[in-house]
Amino acid sequence: MTPTVETPAARSAKRPVRRPIRPRTLVIASVAWLLAAVFLLPYLEMVVTALRPADELRDATYLPTHFAWSNFVDVWRESTLGGNLKVTLLVAGGSTLLALLVALPAAYYTARVRYRGRRLFLLLVLVTQMFQPTSLLVGLYREFYQLDMLNSVWTLILCNAAFNLAFAIWILTAYIGSIPVELEEAAMIDGLGRLGSLRRVVLPLAMPGVVTALIFTFISAWNEFVMGLTLSTVPENQPLTVGINSFIGNYTVQWNYLFAGSVVAIVPVVVLFALIERQVVSGLTAGSVK
Repeated sequence: MTPTVETPAARSAKRPVRRPIRPRTLVIASVAWLLAAVFLLPYLEMVVTALRPADELRDATYLPTHFAWSNFVDVWRESTLGGNLKVTLLVAGGSTLLALLVALPAAYYTARVRYRGRRLFLLLVLVTQMFQPTSLLVGLYREFYQLDMLNSVWTLILCNAAFNLAFAIWILTAYIGSIPVELEEAAMIDGLGRLGSLRRVVLPLAMPGVVTALIFTFISAWNEFVMGLTLSTVPENQPLTVGINSFIGNYTVQWNYLFAGSVVAIVPVVVLFALIERQVVSGLTAGSVK
């Protein structure tokens, strides 16, 4: 069997034809890159300031003469930033887990059962979302003081979970309500119970809603400042947002340490979004296929 020889004309015919870039596409791409640069410039300035030596903080140059990488070591060694980061991770992770564990069965029952007072319950859930934590700080402080629970990580977890529970219930109720009930009935006919259908049918299809509630709850607990400042007075037990504020003094501001701590605070959130983005895409795909 003689091997076939491809001619140059046949090879060129197999190559994909490049379409010319339309002016509209070029304009949209240019605007998108410009907006991305505008949003990223403050973060770039934050990183550059975090690497500036102390004697160059007031210089008008864009870049320092040499980068002081020791700022990150000093801010970690000479402050309580490590303990504050640990507290923030525990508070954000614990409050997110607790809020989802409570919101998921509540949203499932509200979406599937047409009980009396259902609309009133959803209205109350929406109204509680309008309360600001600052309006309840005095009552919360007195309550946890009487319970001897001040300066405790569990106190911050309970408060953050409670204030984000309403939003999680509202989001999950809408997602679960959009799933056809016939899928659960078919699963029950096949031998699954209520919990089995919830775990194997409802949860995979409602995963975009679960991830949305997880993101907003985690970010809200991560960025919380007022409750952490009021309910935790010991520096080691305060969250990261309060710990970073310690670099702002009455007469001076340690800008290099302040921005170095801010960079440390941003990294875990960026990592979370990088991981969660794949879960959002997979959850949307699974819901559309099933």
